Amino acid sequence: MTRLGFFTRLLDDVAPAERYHLAAEQILHAERLGFDTAWVAQHHFDGGEGGLPAPLVFLANVAARTSRIRLGTGIITLPLEDPVRVAEDTAVLDLLSDGRLEVGVAGGGTPKSFTAFGKDPAQRHAIYAEHLQVLLDAWSGGDLGGGNRLYPAAPRLLDALWEATFSISGGERAGLGEHGLMLSRTQPRPAGAPHATLAELQKPIVDAYYANLPAGVAPRIMASRTAFVADTREEALRWAARGLARPGLPQPDGGGVDELIAAWDAHVGTPEDVVASLKADPTLERVTDLVFQVHSIDPPHELILRSIELLATEVAPALEGSTV
Repeated sequence: MTRLGFFTRLLDDVAPAERYHLAAEQILHAERLGFDTAWVAQHHFDGGEGGLPAPLVFLANVAARTSRIRLGTGIITLPLEDPVRVAEDTAVLDLLSDGRLEVGVAGGGTPKSFTAFGKDPAQRHAIYAEHLQVLLDAWSGGDLGGGNRLYPAAPRLLDALWEATFSISGGERAGLGEHGLMLSRTQPRPAGAPHATLAELQKPIVDAYYANLPAGVAPRIMASRTAFVADTREEALRWAARGLARPGLPQPDGGGVDELIAAWDAHVGTPEDVVASLKADPTLERVTDLVFQVHSIDPPHELILRSIELLATEVAPALEGSTV
């Protein structure tokens, strides 16, 4: 059975403290409604891109207020972190949450953010590979230099690591490493295929993951999808038009709400609309985790809570038992 998840970049249009309060409330609401996982993004310096630079600190607070839902990072920008400290912080948080932590990592991030951390964005891939190996060595109990080993020990986290990627090579790496694979809600179209569907872009990534996953290892594939569900189609489209047409967001030719929704690979409307749209996405037939977010529609908090409720009570049951 596919696990149901909620994801947030903490973009509510309020002050930072209130953003954290509202995001926590959304996760608690998701837990009460039976969601299996909740994920938070990490962003540095730009509150318009994402509201949380310290995801593990935030998740420690949420862990103390929840009991069942699994809590994940989606993602930690690993080249900008000290991997030994990531190992230590995740080890402690996993114990505090009674083993509910999932750790998503990637090498991306806004290039200008690298300067503040003394890193060269041109070297992000090499730094990522180096830091990922240190993180794995730490969780494995390896010598981190001078005879030092991670305390507290955290071998369980080796099976809770996920890698996010837009690339086939990233799918290969995640498979070879026996890690989870994280697929984005949308991704840039290549110059030679500007009208390619999201499924067409993600199929070779998933193929590469399966092709490189060792025999006998259970796959872990998470697909993040934008979904905003409302009680009426008119309400959903009104908020989609307002959110997706905000200044600063890329705008497709035509500019109508349907074109905006298609350009952002979003699933918008009543529960019936969203179920039909999701069933048309063949990628979802191959995933183990389906994780929903409202970005970049970003309706008010009360409508996010209602969308979470409709996803849990109407959309997810309709998808269960189908080919998705």
